[in-house]
Amino acid sequence: MDYEGHGKSDGRRCYIRKFGNVVADCDRFFKSICVKEDYINKSRFLYGESMGGAVALLLHKRDPTFWDGAVLVAPMCKISEEMKPSPLVVNILTQVEDIIPTWKIVPTKQIVDTAFRDPVKREEGVLQIRHNKLIYQDKPRLKTALELLRTSMELEDSLSKVSLPFLVLHGEADTVTDPEVSRALYERASSVDKTITLYAGMWHGLTSGEPDDNVEKVFSDVITWLDHRAHERPGRSPSIRNITCVDASPSPKVKRWPSGATAERRPSGGFCFGWKGRTEPHSAL
Repeated sequence: MDYEGHGKSDGRRCYIRKFGNVVADCDRFFKSICVKEDYINKSRFLYGESMGGAVALLLHKRDPTFWDGAVLVAPMCKISEEMKPSPLVVNILTQVEDIIPTWKIVPTKQIVDTAFRDPVKREEGVLQIRHNKLIYQDKPRLKTALELLRTSMELEDSLSKVSLPFLVLHGEADTVTDPEVSRALYERASSVDKTITLYAGMWHGLTSGEPDDNVEKVFSDVITWLDHRAHERPGRSPSIRNITCVDASPSPKVKRWPSGATAERRPSGGFCFGWKGRTEPHSAL
């Protein structure tokens, strides 16, 4: 679904008056799908990239027992310091947010330049944005930017309340959302079943801005994680509890557990989604 004010949805373009409204819309829509006859016995997983990762965590917080797991790709648990305005600017903007909430005045960097590592895809992304009227291309609106900042701070302060099974994926060279907070999510979350993968050298756009081989690797990791956990709800197998951390290292075929034991990872199978080489700049826009 397109959030209010985004894509083809109604509303002032990219204006988020209250982030909770976005979460409430998703909660109603997603649950309306889950109760359909074809899906009512299926496992229910959330998938979110960047801001969508924040939405996924807040949906879990809203109804902690409803979802069976979540895949979080570079989640917006904290906006990186390189992307945030200075504290002085934030303080000034906060003073006037109720006076000029829709003004497009928040200084920020071009997201494609900092999210897309592959230079060809970066150039393609810029061209797609320029020619796609559904993609917002101005500076962030004041209220929207502050809502995103507050939401990320709220999530950072409540990581220990996350209790559902999750896979969190982050590029170690991400300068849009902070990979250290994904690491903190893994360490602090009360979830028994939790997995983290940090990709050395990768940027924010893990599923769209990396070279094709990297994109395929990311989706392969996601599919493998889901395959271990997606069962029919009645009488399904219990969640796997022994996978704790996939440590991205110069040797990606080695999986490490906290005990120090290692095991070889089998080579990835076919890329079943057929999204190889996807370049749509959807991740944080």
